[in-house]
Amino acid sequence: MEIVVLRLGHRIDRDKRTTTHVGLCARALGAQGMLLVGSDDSVVAAIRDVVERWGGDFWIKNRVNWKQEIFKWKEKGGKVLHLTMYGANLPSVIDTIDADKLMVAVGAEKVPPELYTLADYNVAITHQPHSEIAALSIFLDRLQEGRELSTDFEGKTRINGDVQRKGSKRDEKVS
Repeated sequence: MEIVVLRLGHRIDRDKRTTTHVGLCARALGAQGMLLVGSDDSVVAAIRDVVERWGGDFWIKNRVNWKQEIFKWKEKGGKVLHLTMYGANLPSVIDTIDADKLMVAVGAEKVPPELYTLADYNVAITHQPHSEIAALSIFLDRLQEGRELSTDFEGKTRINGDVQRKGSKRDEKVS
């Protein structure tokens, strides 16, 4: 499945760190790229730096028009899923999400009302205020049933996942 994240509502003076984390989360959890509405070269540079050092083929494009990107995506047979507190609860709809190409829209400030009608799915992780980073993480994990957690990015920087801290609870034997 091809997954692209569309980040709406980026406020350059306020959301730099959050938008960067949306991109890092998308990359680490199986998306192939991110479209950023607005212009923030520092976010683009930070994400590209991580891709260069840690590996993978993740791409980012900023200064996009969100509506044009949605129309182009749909013309190519893709579906659009909007993560929102006001959507259908994820457990109720996860099995109905059927797409080979999925654009996942996440907002910062209030999203344009038209997005709700353009989206094929409006999905809530919870109907309570929460972080778009958390929502994206949970959604990508549930969508891919955890398969994305074993991705090998083959980058210059690597962590040996077999290392455990001495004296941790995992070292204790249960009898």
